[in-house]
Amino acid sequence: MPLDPLSNVVSALERENVIPDVIPTFVPTHLFSILYPNGKEVLLGNEFRVDETVDEPAISFAPINMPVEHADNTVGDSEGGVQEPSYTLVMLDPDAPTHDNPEFRSFRHWVVTGLKSPADPGSVSATSSSAALKTRAAVTPYRPPGPRPASGSHRYTFLLFLEPPSATPLEIPLDAPEYRNELEQRRKWSAVDFAQQYGLAIVGANFLTIRAAEGA
Repeated sequence: MPLDPLSNVVSALERENVIPDVIPTFVPTHLFSILYPNGKEVLLGNEFRVDETVDEPAISFAPINMPVEHADNTVGDSEGGVQEPSYTLVMLDPDAPTHDNPEFRSFRHWVVTGLKSPADPGSVSATSSSAALKTRAAVTPYRPPGPRPASGSHRYTFLLFLEPPSATPLEIPLDAPEYRNELEQRRKWSAVDFAQQYGLAIVGANFLTIRAAEGA
């Protein structure tokens, strides 16, 4: 009997040890897709070439189920309406510099806050998705994968978080590590610690793999 889409997510994450290397066990409630401009989509561990990931991808997601503890993540606006939930997406490499010696785990490739779904949540299903609306510039600008030669396979992981309910947007202070974008400053970053600090709840995950070129 085939697994449902959300069970497939957990199975893939556990099979490739994204759980527990990157995140602890969790119950995904959202499916989302990462689509590169060349038309190639991230599909739970499919393999990419480095040159296929040079440009920033598009983000789409489809809420399947809202967990009970976050059922009140919509808040009223100043005119008595309802504000749609916002999301944060991060991309990281837990296999830096190599899977067997991940001393730089994790390398922070991308952090985007304030993502919104343009679709009516009631009309979105497990087989449909809509492009996420970016309401602000990336906190960490996209840096494409660039594994060292002969460093083996890398699991470039995308994590989708639900932001806490608030009438004001999530603010990351300008002196936060996520704004430090030199190569060395992106190393040894923890998505789990980041989520705990800002009250984010993980709702989905996806990943691609890249095998580094051979050579010294």
